[in-house]
Amino acid sequence: MLTAIVGINWGDEGKGRMVDLLSSDYDIVIRYQGGNNAGHTVVNEKGKFILNLLPSGILRETTVNVMGNGMVIDIEHLTKEVRSLTEKGIKISPANLKISDKAIICMPYHKLLDCLEEDRLGDAKYGSTRRGIAPVYSDKYMKKGIRMGDLLMPDTLETKVRNILEWKNLTISNGYGHDPIKTEDMMEWLTQYGEWLRPYICDVGEYLYDANQKGKKIMFEAQLGALRDIDFGIYPYTSSSSVIAAYAPIGAGVPGLRLDSSIGIIKAYSSCVGEGPFTCELFGEKGDELREAGGEYGAATGRPRRVGGFDVVASRYGVRVQGTTELALTKLDVLSYLKKIPVCVAYEIDGETTTVFPTGDRLMRAKPVYTEMDGWMCDISGCRSFSELPEKAQEYIKYIEKEMKCPIRYISVGAEREAYIKM
Repeated sequence: MLTAIVGINWGDEGKGRMVDLLSSDYDIVIRYQGGNNAGHTVVNEKGKFILNLLPSGILRETTVNVMGNGMVIDIEHLTKEVRSLTEKGIKISPANLKISDKAIICMPYHKLLDCLEEDRLGDAKYGSTRRGIAPVYSDKYMKKGIRMGDLLMPDTLETKVRNILEWKNLTISNGYGHDPIKTEDMMEWLTQYGEWLRPYICDVGEYLYDANQKGKKIMFEAQLGALRDIDFGIYPYTSSSSVIAAYAPIGAGVPGLRLDSSIGIIKAYSSCVGEGPFTCELFGEKGDELREAGGEYGAATGRPRRVGGFDVVASRYGVRVQGTTELALTKLDVLSYLKKIPVCVAYEIDGETTTVFPTGDRLMRAKPVYTEMDGWMCDISGCRSFSELPEKAQEYIKYIEKEMKCPIRYISVGAEREAYIKM
C-alpha cells in the first residue's frame, strides 16, 4: 500500500501530526521534496518535537524513514536536528534512517544568495525563509548541484566544489558585490557535517522497490501545501519544488510505482506564512484572536502566520490538484471560542463573484465573500467519536465535507497524538 499525506492549502495544515498518528500502520515513511524551509510539529507521549528535515515517522521505533532524491538537504541543520532528537531519547541509526544519494545538498552559499536576493527585492520580496531553497533548486536544474552521494567520493568532491564556485562567484561577487566564497571553506563545512552522514547514504530507490515487492506499507510525506506548489500554486509566491501527491513516487526514488491513496490534510480555518495573495485573510482583532487561539507561528521560522476563515474556493482547488481520496480535518478545537465562525465561500474579482480558484493577476485582485456559521462554544478536546461532538460542530464538518466533495476520515480535536476522531 502506497499512501501520500499532503497539504491542501498554504502549508501548516498539520501534516506532521497526522503522519505521526498514521505511521503506526506503515513500515516506511518518506519525505519526497523540500528542505528545512518549513516544519512539522508533533506532540506525543515523548514530548513536543519540531521536525524540519526528518520524516515525522522518525518518532516511531518501528518505522524506517527515508529522505528522498526530491529533497534539498542542509547537512548542518540535519546534524543539529538529529542531535536534538537523540538527546530526547529518539533512536536514529542507518537502520531506521536512509538518505538518497541523489538528494541535493543545500550549501552555505545557497543561504547567502537567498538572503542577498530578498534584501535586493526589498518591498517586492517573495517572503523566503532565507534558508537557500530557491537557489539550491535552481542549481539542481542548472546541473550545478552537489549530491549527497558526492560525500561518498571525497577524491572528486573538491574538484566539483571548486568548479561550481568558479561559476557561482560570478554572481556572488560581481552581481551582489559580496566577498567570493572559498573552496577550502566549503570543503571544511562538508567534512564537518558530512562525514558522519556517510553510513546513512544509499540508493533508496533500490531499497524502496524491494520493500514494495515484499508488500511493505509505504507512506509519502509532503512539505507545505498545494497552493505552494511550484507549478500549481500561487506562483511566484510558492516553494521551489513540487508538493503534490502525483510527484511523491518520483521525489522518493521510485517513479515507476503508483499511489493507492492520497490523504489531504485540511485545517478547520486558514493560515499562511509568507508573502503573496491570501484572499480569506482576517485582520485586526478577529485575526489576532484566531492567531493566538491556534498558536499560529511558523514551526521553522517562528514568524506569525496570517490567518483567515476556512476558504472553500482555495480548499476545493487544493483537493482537486492533490487527487485527494480522503481528508483529515485538523485543529477543529481551535474554533471552540467563536460564537460565529467565518467561512469564505466565494471571491469577488473585478465586480464578479466566482467560486473557481483563479491564478495570476486575477488572484491578486480577489476579495473574499464571507458567510458565518454558528459556533459550538464549548471544549471538544475530549471527544473521541463524531456523535460526541456538539451539533453545531457536526454541522460544520458536514458542510466542509459537502463542499470539498471528498470524505472526511479523521478529525483532530487537540495537539496530542490520540486527540482525534476517526469517521
